[in-house]
Amino acid sequence: MTKTEAKNRIEKLKDVIAEHRYAYHVLDKTTISEASLDSLKHELYTLEQQYPDLITPDSPTQRVGGKPLEKFIKVTHALPMLSMEDVFAREEFETWKERIEKVAGHSIGAFFCMPKLDGLAVSLVYEDGELKTAATRGDGRVGEDVTQNVRTIESVPLRLRENRAALFQKRIEVRGEIFFPVAEFEKMNKSLVAKGGDPFANPRNAAAGSVRQLDSAIVALRKLSFVAWDLVADFGQTTMEEEWQLLRELGFRATPESRLLTSVDEIAKHWTWLQTKREKLGYWVDGMVVRVNDNRLYDKLGVVGKTPRGLVAWKFPAEEATTLVREIQWTVGRTGALTPVAVVDPTWIGGTTVQHASLHNQDEIERLDIRVGDTVILFKAGDIIPKIKQVIAGLRPDGTRKTKPPSSCPVCGSKVERCEGEVAIYCSNRNCFVKDQESILHAARSFGIDGLGPQIIASLMQEGLVQTPADLFTLKPDELLGLEGFADLSSHKLVDQIQSRKEITLAKFILALGIRNVGEQTAIDLANSFGSLKKILEASKEGLLKVEGIGEIVAGSVIEFFESEHNVLLVKRYLDNGVRVKDSDGIQNKAGVTGKTFVLTGTLAGLGRDEAKELIRKAGGVASSSVSKQTDYVIVGENPGSKFDDAKRLGVRVLSEDEFVAMIQA
Repeated sequence: MTKTEAKNRIEKLKDVIAEHRYAYHVLDKTTISEASLDSLKHELYTLEQQYPDLITPDSPTQRVGGKPLEKFIKVTHALPMLSMEDVFAREEFETWKERIEKVAGHSIGAFFCMPKLDGLAVSLVYEDGELKTAATRGDGRVGEDVTQNVRTIESVPLRLRENRAALFQKRIEVRGEIFFPVAEFEKMNKSLVAKGGDPFANPRNAAAGSVRQLDSAIVALRKLSFVAWDLVADFGQTTMEEEWQLLRELGFRATPESRLLTSVDEIAKHWTWLQTKREKLGYWVDGMVVRVNDNRLYDKLGVVGKTPRGLVAWKFPAEEATTLVREIQWTVGRTGALTPVAVVDPTWIGGTTVQHASLHNQDEIERLDIRVGDTVILFKAGDIIPKIKQVIAGLRPDGTRKTKPPSSCPVCGSKVERCEGEVAIYCSNRNCFVKDQESILHAARSFGIDGLGPQIIASLMQEGLVQTPADLFTLKPDELLGLEGFADLSSHKLVDQIQSRKEITLAKFILALGIRNVGEQTAIDLANSFGSLKKILEASKEGLLKVEGIGEIVAGSVIEFFESEHNVLLVKRYLDNGVRVKDSDGIQNKAGVTGKTFVLTGTLAGLGRDEAKELIRKAGGVASSSVSKQTDYVIVGENPGSKFDDAKRLGVRVLSEDEFVAMIQA
């Protein structure tokens, strides 16, 4: 992105964020989810870090919240209540750590980690040990006086503990979070519904709305709670860990589940642990705050804009995020219905990086008016791939065009049709999906991939995860979790199986391509004759006809296949996705093997069936699947089947595994 493009994007982001933040912080209305707003802010913050001279005082990154409402008395904070930088992945956290260590001039070995409660930040001021005022964060400099409401919260001490009285300064400020315990929140919502009222959307909104009630009696009934996370007073503490303990001694509930940790691995482990426990904590958390433990170093690191360098919010995977639509593709489903899928910029959502979003059908595209180039909100709630929730119209670039449905099938080129009364459009070629499904299944078997049956492939195609056989090698475990029959272990097992099959012989790769009239033996003949994929791609019809066993029909099929741009792109897609095609060593003629036909039956102790067939072919023999009078040898392993009986009946010579190996090695 050029600087001019970045400037235009920054201006649009600032306008949109300001609009939503005003509704949220000033009017108590949620017009966009917190996760989506965080995603927009993160994009803006990243762009401003790339071009610091584009940072302006009116940027949302340079202020904490909206201006306070007029219905409360304004309170000016003695020290600004600053915001925090957000990171969403371990790589971003490590980048933050490296950055502050560069500023510090040395490595930093201790961090205090606290759950980031999703509530309402407030400042409590105590004079001579008694609660004097309580104020909301507001815009970071000026908040609202909510003292009477906060006094109703039992977890807020009206007077600090007497055993610390000797250490009291004239003025002590404690900052923390007012939140709605989940159990109390659910109880209140049930009561509201029973009385015919509308329930609150979430505990965070309920806490904010409660604290800003004009009648403190209503607040008292809602049983809010408070945890402290900052002490603005000098008790001689030198670390955040000591400060956390001091808050407890003063009579506050300091942020629970907090830990002093000394390595990135420990911090990441605790971050993961908090996610597994979040449903049982009894309060909403949306991440973990990581703060430099050494107070002197924390102060030395200073502030950048409105953000202290010495702490960061490592957010939990969002169920919503914003991203850009780069392309809209159409896939063919089980019934022949065409389904649109948006290709988006790689986006971290729900604990995984995604690049595709479901669009359902053309009616949904028209309802949302989704266009290539749009900034959209993705949401993920147990789906394999996320869906698009909303287009952020204010960020739409100039020159976009409405998305129209395709007139022909993206797979076979046949015309599409729309049945009267139906939303979906269909490929008129009734065999289209079957052909694609079977080609993927055929390729999977050629590569030796276990665990991929027709139903799984159909599901993968329906979800837009696989369009061609080459797409199998891009699958990730997280994408499979929503498929029927797949849990974490089985998802990893299948992906590991696929990745372990990325290296393939030339003969098997030719077979996997599914060229008409090219079977297993013909693929072997082509591989042995040409030796490399490049030479086969460049082969002329005359060159193909020189291969023993290949006639006009087969040669024509091979030429026709590689003249198709679609098929050439398929080969390229395989290679781009990491598939490695091994050149053929050709035939090494062996006396007693070359020109002979072999059939295998039973289980071989030291060789796999495919390995044995490969040895036969490399020695110039033919591996067949059935026994006839033309069969020269039947190789018999443990528990042989009817082929052993056929060999005895027809008088075909039988070889043990050891005799076969000795023949190959002779």
